[in-house]
Amino acid sequence: MLHLRVIVPPDQSPAVTDLLAADPGVTHLVVLSDAARQPRGDLILCDVVRESADSVLHGLRQLGVEARGGIAADDVELTISTAADRAARTAPGSGADAVVWDEIAAKTGEQTELSATYLVLLIVATMIAGIGVLLDQPILIVGAMVVGPEFGPLAALCVALLRRRGRVILRSVQALVVGFLAAMVATVLSTWALDLAGLVTRDMLLAERPLTDFIWRPDALSWVVGLLAGVAGMLSLTSKKSGSLVGVLISVTTVPAAANVAVAAAYRVWHEAAGSALQLLINLCAIVLAGLLTLVVQQLGWWRLARREAGRPARRGR
Repeated sequence: MLHLRVIVPPDQSPAVTDLLAADPGVTHLVVLSDAARQPRGDLILCDVVRESADSVLHGLRQLGVEARGGIAADDVELTISTAADRAARTAPGSGADAVVWDEIAAKTGEQTELSATYLVLLIVATMIAGIGVLLDQPILIVGAMVVGPEFGPLAALCVALLRRRGRVILRSVQALVVGFLAAMVATVLSTWALDLAGLVTRDMLLAERPLTDFIWRPDALSWVVGLLAGVAGMLSLTSKKSGSLVGVLISVTTVPAAANVAVAAAYRVWHEAAGSALQLLINLCAIVLAGLLTLVVQQLGWWRLARREAGRPARRGR
């Protein structure tokens, strides 16, 4: 369930109140006249079940509430209310499967920023993976996968492609390209520094590495894993199952592949660098493709459900 705080000018307040009151998924509706000061207007509070949240937010935006007022939404962790239970039963679909598109767009939009924190996390993750490649240590590879923040821009790219937001698409691609290039350059430099210190050698890269050599040897299963990871990652994002997202991060070899490219380039083992680059490209494309298809299926499913529910009163009337 979401808690909505809506600020509207007084002349819009009746229309907004009627919209919220007419939706069966809305409950605990409160109207405070002239309570808002910046911007000035009425403050309307309500709780809405997740199944109805997307249609409610869409209706508010159609009324132009955001132009002269504002809309804020927060998750409600606990609600003890017969009215809330009744709203959940009345609203179509399941709250666990509900997708609030404005929420997803806002959440993923934050992940497209090429911030210092994002770059540092990606660089650190790639450097850790680079050491894991040389030591043939899966534990370090897994740790690097968890630390890597690259799924944020990938998810933002999927949402932006679906909603045709060109600016977000460009920002997402920029975050991925600049981030991975910076991480690989830093890993090349760190590999040279470790080599000069006598901590790693070229022979370590050329030696048999049975536990991590899959990173630079992509095959058909690389596509399969990437596609499955894209589906699971997008579902974990839209359904707020963050625990599942950790498993997704561990399952794909984006950061390890970038690290293997950097380490192999540092030692001029070009065939291994090329194989790792292909692995990286396969995983990125598979995740985006699967994530986009997952969003399309979810959107179509909710559209069909909404149309079926909208047609029920007419059938009853007959």
